[in-house]
Amino acid sequence: MIHSRSEARGQRPEDRQTIHDSRFTIHELTDWGQQLGASLKPGTIIALQGELGTGKTTLAQAICRGVGIREDVTSPTFALVNEYQSNGSSLFHLDLYRLAGPADLTNIAWDDIINSGSIVIVEWPERAGDRMPDEAMRIHLDYIPGDDTRRTLTVG
Repeated sequence: MIHSRSEARGQRPEDRQTIHDSRFTIHELTDWGQQLGASLKPGTIIALQGELGTGKTTLAQAICRGVGIREDVTSPTFALVNEYQSNGSSLFHLDLYRLAGPADLTNIAWDDIINSGSIVIVEWPERAGDRMPDEAMRIHLDYIPGDDTRRTLTVG
């Protein structure tokens, strides 16, 4: 069972469910991401936060598999934006790590992507500042001190 909201745009931030201190192995995180991806509706925006190496791209890949994308999903660290097709719909995977801030979003067609009605996965959403939509599903991954095999996942 997915322990997060999967509704498309329009849900108020205060209606979001939060997972507190859920610990996942990489395998469990992948399973969770695939289940989440299978439940997403067009127009859903996902903001993946966490330090380098916490599993943001691994989770994004799992979500894409759950949506139905069968091609290799790669990190868009240098491309900034990857677009995938599944069942006649687009999914955009963005990595904002290399951006200095919200002003750089114009160069990657941010407004067009966010308003496309597609599923959008954004790594390093804090770089978007106030241009990140309030209705985005926020997923935060954290290291667990002393446990290299699990991550804490918080949705909300």
